[in-house]
Amino acid sequence: MKRKTVYIWMGSIVAVTIVLFSAIYFLKLGNEVDKVANSVKGGPPHFSYFIQGDFKTPLDKPMDVSKIGEYVYVTDTNHKQVQVFDTSGNPIFKFGKEGEGKGEFKFPYGITGDKEGNVYVADLFNGKISIFTKKGKFIKYFEEKDSTPSIKSPGGLRIFDKKLYVTDIESKKVIVFSLDGKKLLEITSGAGKDDVLNSPNAVTIDQDKNIYVADSGNQRVVIYDKKGKFKRALNGNKDAKGDSKFVNPRGLAVDSKGTLYMIDNMTHYVYGFNKKGKQIYQFGGLGGENDQFFLPNGLYIDEKSQLYITDTFNQRVAVYF
Repeated sequence: MKRKTVYIWMGSIVAVTIVLFSAIYFLKLGNEVDKVANSVKGGPPHFSYFIQGDFKTPLDKPMDVSKIGEYVYVTDTNHKQVQVFDTSGNPIFKFGKEGEGKGEFKFPYGITGDKEGNVYVADLFNGKISIFTKKGKFIKYFEEKDSTPSIKSPGGLRIFDKKLYVTDIESKKVIVFSLDGKKLLEITSGAGKDDVLNSPNAVTIDQDKNIYVADSGNQRVVIYDKKGKFKRALNGNKDAKGDSKFVNPRGLAVDSKGTLYMIDNMTHYVYGFNKKGKQIYQFGGLGGENDQFFLPNGLYIDEKSQLYITDTFNQRVAVYF
């Protein structure tokens, strides 16, 4: 009789355990299904996790981020280095130090990578773009073929279709190079010659090779075709008329559906726009909680449509799904 009672109790415990684990499993599954469903519906992305660095050297003013190969690379600007993480946010290694020599930085800003996994880092104050292996070994400086260099203060960087796109903040222009250094295109204005760019900070490209520029000093985003011909501008108003609703637009990225994401640095929001330039959602706002930012700056979308957002004052990178 006692043995039978023990068996009953053991069976009950097993049954309860199965129920609990099933509930937890389906709750998690439900959350993931909700995320996917919202993504399919075109809703705003959902917060996933933070990348913050290790306890000894947490990120300090992360300016830009890119996923290159298997790693996530972040320009850790106040530490004058690049920190590298796996896709779960675990710190792997770091490279760079303060200085003006090879492999050294004064103000590491934009970061991007090529198909071979090489890492390109723009140094705003040194006026150079350094190229490293995926393990952080310095290879060389990016060299222009023209006798008179165009790059003075490189900010945003992106590589697309074997071309390097560079925003030069001081020179107020965007330059496109082949990866061997040949200048292919230079953009200095918007709708006309008198509509000059002012402190362009970020650049991105969509699948149709349209070029998007965060024209920060003019409080707008300017869109060009692949040949650099002006298409339209965005400033939060219809046809970009009137005073801009943006305050210091920075990071840009376009997902596979053609949705443009833009960081509005001083309002601490991220906006989403459809292909026609209509705002379809916003998320963020000032604060330190999971879905808030404090002076966000850099923005990157990976091949799985995950968003990486550098949250400079909160000293972290927020990852959204």
